[in-house]
Amino acid sequence: MNNILGEQWILFVSRRFSRVDRKGRSAVTSFLASLGICFGIMTLIVVMSVMNGFQMEFKDAIMELSSYHVQVTGVDDATVEMQFTAWCNAEHDILAASPFYEAQSFMVTDRGKQSAALIRAVPENICDVDSGFAREMHMLAGSFSLHDDDAIVLGSDLARALSVRTGDVVTLLALSGGSDVELLSRDRQFRVAGVFRCGYADINASYAFINFASGQKNFGESAKKVYGLKLVRESFDVPVINKLHASFPLLKSESWRSYNRSFFGVLRVEKNMLMILVLLIFVVVAINIYNGMRRLVFERRSEISILSALGGKRSSIKAIFILRGFLTGCVGAFGGVLFGLLLSVNIGSVFAFASRVMYYAQYFAVSLVSPQNALFVRENPMYMLYASIPSRIFPAEVFLIALLGICAPLVASYAASKAVLKMTVAEVLHDE
Repeated sequence: MNNILGEQWILFVSRRFSRVDRKGRSAVTSFLASLGICFGIMTLIVVMSVMNGFQMEFKDAIMELSSYHVQVTGVDDATVEMQFTAWCNAEHDILAASPFYEAQSFMVTDRGKQSAALIRAVPENICDVDSGFAREMHMLAGSFSLHDDDAIVLGSDLARALSVRTGDVVTLLALSGGSDVELLSRDRQFRVAGVFRCGYADINASYAFINFASGQKNFGESAKKVYGLKLVRESFDVPVINKLHASFPLLKSESWRSYNRSFFGVLRVEKNMLMILVLLIFVVVAINIYNGMRRLVFERRSEISILSALGGKRSSIKAIFILRGFLTGCVGAFGGVLFGLLLSVNIGSVFAFASRVMYYAQYFAVSLVSPQNALFVRENPMYMLYASIPSRIFPAEVFLIALLGICAPLVASYAASKAVLKMTVAEVLHDE
């Protein structure tokens, strides 16, 4: 009962102080503190959402088209393969399991164009059994149709380097395969069935797909068959590998974490460094809140002394100012999360609007200074590039950012509240 009365007393006094401080310097300090928290959270949510979209576009393309979540080798025996595919179908954490062959090639065309490429032989129905593969495979021309043994699908940059379109013929002049395959041959001719584009430029510039039967024929009998596993979540790779080793000890598996390790590491470091830089906003805001609370404690020293003389505990009086800091953080965090999510969802429209504003501002400035050059003013294409990057909002990150925005003023208020009752009650009342 006493605890309830104590909490009510703290809330009552805090509300009274807030009403008195709605005007004047204290009100401005409180408003600017909440505004700083709001802008800090909004900026951090938008930056992290855009960075997530930028990184996940690369990451999704690599894992869905290139590395898979888990790659399994050693599935050569027909009996083992049958047992393995049955195990994959029964495992709830595995979405799809598809075999493929892979070889490096030197491709040439009748026009004399040439380029190195990575040839991957996949099942004809891979887009039907692997939804992630179909989602990342954006066809620019033709279709992903590998029903014909001489059909090939090229990446957009690879097709541009070879100057080919759908219907043209390319030759796999040099091909790395088994010992029973000729290294150089002009008999390996394929007709371009489609041109695709994905979110990772290296795949667009080097990957080509043929059907599984063509891979077995051209890569040789000793070519290594690899099974690519797609999981419900990428974080399930370790549990799935442990289950796989328990059921099939002779099979070898490798997680997506080992593929492009340096590239994924760079993305993670880039994101962490950017987050640290933006977090400096909260440090500045916390310092301002600390100074404002220190001044507020000094201005309220007479009221604090009277409360102490009436029996108020030191911890309860400190809680009054800590509560004000907590409310300041909550107000700023609510606004920051709201505006941050709103901007992140509509980031394309925001960049398009910024592009138009910058264009008209530049056009107006050039028209005033040099009217004859106004016709040459164009919109900055980088804005449209930024607008094309999809944002990815992760609820856990938004919650962590909001929590940090609340904790910053809370810690600052706690530090400032230590100045409560540094003077004795008698000294304060005597001065008054």
